[in-house]
Amino acid sequence: MMRFFALLVAVPLLGAQQLPLDPVRDSGASVTGALEGWYKNPDGSHTILVGYFNRNLKQTLEIPAGPDNRVEPGGPDQGQPTHFLPRRQWGVFTVLVPRDFGNKRLIWTITANGQTTTVPLHLDPQWILTPFEDAGVGNTPPVIRFDAKGAAFTGPPRGSAQSLTAKVGEPLALNVWITDDGKQAPEARPRQGAPANIFWSKYRGMGDVTFENARPLVGADGKASTTVQFSAAGEYIIRGQSNDSTGDGGGGFQCCWTNIHVKVTVTR
Repeated sequence: MMRFFALLVAVPLLGAQQLPLDPVRDSGASVTGALEGWYKNPDGSHTILVGYFNRNLKQTLEIPAGPDNRVEPGGPDQGQPTHFLPRRQWGVFTVLVPRDFGNKRLIWTITANGQTTTVPLHLDPQWILTPFEDAGVGNTPPVIRFDAKGAAFTGPPRGSAQSLTAKVGEPLALNVWITDDGKQAPEARPRQGAPANIFWSKYRGMGDVTFENARPLVGADGKASTTVQFSAAGEYIIRGQSNDSTGDGGGGFQCCWTNIHVKVTVTR
């Protein structure tokens, strides 16, 4: 199956008037959703893959699901992020739509720094993708496990891969095991080190989230360990993204990387 590079599509709005997209700058710029494509599921439903572009190089934004961060119809909350890291973030969430979705569209609207952008989410055939295998070399995404012999998670995120509990201000251990098939094109293979890495980040939650090391080393046995602390009680989601040597977003072709969401309930 042919893969397509999913370009960023957005309509910036201020009231009813369209304005040019903001340039990238340190802070004060807009955030735009990014339709990255869609794929079919074995049961006939479809999954839409979505990322975003935060045009701020240094400003991280908190935008709760609601009027300023909504996916409609059916929202405003359809699992989108509320914590927006700087720059381009790939494949951060998915939206499941039924087999009869057809030509319908969802709209993700984000208002950041007083600027509103929208992106349509749809099943246009030109946006179909194959995130679980690179047709050219047979490369597949890294596999993440929470136990060396536990359940495997690979490809785009769907639901919570793990549910954990923590207490405010106390370190919570994050241990994962990462394996990869190593089928990247020869020119893309790393000369040394692990075949895949992992980057942890906050995805949702009202308090601060601090990682001991957001990019822990992957050992020879595939294990990568770090800790995370939370500043306030509540429900959080943290995201773990594992890339092979094709890099973020598979170099723009949506394969081969893995994103997982981990739910953490934090109490006092």
